[in-house]
Amino acid sequence: MFGLFFFILFTPGVSEFICTSSDLEMSYTFCDSTAHVFRFNLTPCSTVNNPVWKAALTWIPRGDIHFLKIVFNVWYDGAKALFWKELLCSGADDKYSVCGTLKGETLESTFDIKGSRTKFPKGNYSVIVQGFSDDSEDNRLLCLNFTMIVKRDAF
Repeated sequence: MFGLFFFILFTPGVSEFICTSSDLEMSYTFCDSTAHVFRFNLTPCSTVNNPVWKAALTWIPRGDIHFLKIVFNVWYDGAKALFWKELLCSGADDKYSVCGTLKGETLESTFDIKGSRTKFPKGNYSVIVQGFSDDSEDNRLLCLNFTMIVKRDAF
């Protein structure tokens, strides 16, 4: 099944239904009360038979991105399933296009999400994605709370 989900996030605190297919539903909220300009496309909207998801991101950050640490927290049916941190930008020899983007500039990037190779068991997932502009994780640039409902096992 081929699907596309697309969302633009402008309003804090409002839950938006963003994707539905026969095997997947997704929605989001922001973690904080600050309005954001953010757009994300993901193809396809399915967890079945997809070696790679194709993603496109448009974002106007509310701070300069010379340093960027991404933190993922994933819960599956209420139990913590994954905690992962990745340093994307350190200010030296950065390889990602997001690095060096200044506050107020429009950042546009496309990338693959190879995690879709994972066979997701049926159930409810909560994914918190945070971006920090410092190593101490005191200065948060972005925080998204995704809800993913896998309607059937992909096995």
